[in-house]
Amino acid sequence: MVKVRIGFSRLGTYGSIFEALVCSVAGATVVVRDNTGSVAIFDEDLNMHGTYIFLKAYSGVVGRSYTLLIELPDGKIYSSLPEVINKPIEISKIPYKSETIAVEGETNLDSGVGDFVELTDPADENNYYFCRNNLSTYILEARPDLYYNRTIMMVEPEGCCDRCYRTKTTGNTSYFLTNDDNSDGLKTTIMAAFIPDNKLRFLNTYRLDLNQLSISADADRFLRLVKQQSEISGSVFDPPPANIRGNIVSLDNADEVVLGYFIVAGETQRRTYIFGADLEFRQPVSLIADDYRLVDNASVRLPSDWNPVKD
Repeated sequence: MVKVRIGFSRLGTYGSIFEALVCSVAGATVVVRDNTGSVAIFDEDLNMHGTYIFLKAYSGVVGRSYTLLIELPDGKIYSSLPEVINKPIEISKIPYKSETIAVEGETNLDSGVGDFVELTDPADENNYYFCRNNLSTYILEARPDLYYNRTIMMVEPEGCCDRCYRTKTTGNTSYFLTNDDNSDGLKTTIMAAFIPDNKLRFLNTYRLDLNQLSISADADRFLRLVKQQSEISGSVFDPPPANIRGNIVSLDNADEVVLGYFIVAGETQRRTYIFGADLEFRQPVSLIADDYRLVDNASVRLPSDWNPVKD
């Protein structure tokens, strides 16, 4: 079971002085209803303006359809079209490898680690997969013995540890989507994530939690359009930008353009450890010549579930 979080906002109207101004919407009523009549009412997260969360553990049921209903403080009502939760597909393994990227005008390569998921696709049905990162934790190596005190203009070693653990969500560089057009019923490997090498993440051991969603054909189509728009390079060969219609509509005004998509999906989670020493290519070491406690989300305490084993 997972906690569900929903956030939404509204843009200023076209032609107004507030055009393109994104404002989170507070004070709304947010409800998710399934096809059996079961209803979940969301509460506003007081720590995140315009975000709504179901405070208890909430679990969707495979095969049921779900609809999002939103009533704004001004009385306007919006609804998503029904979305069905598809059966999650288990991940058998997460292999990884170094990836290098040539940079125009630069002699040094950008690089990172490409993560893949191995799975067996169910036969005789259409399947659509959307992968995304969850939390990651990695060993952060510091050099407090090299700390340079600018006040006294000399090296003044810090009396702290040279190793800690940093936990945060590392954003993917793109959407990773695939379908089973060429792998129906077969064991297959699909790319699921790309983690850029920032000269710190892969010095030692990096742990990645990966989520794989079994989404609908319509959700796949929407995300592919979003991916296409986000990767526009600005050349004359790019498609013109456009508003991408999702599955949410206004119940008060059929002509109102509503952006966004309400997705429900079967989800599989799997954890993998990436060992820096096994990578064929890594960026040069970036030293932290200071106390690790100055690095956000870092702790000297070993995570209780830290268990670095090869997948």
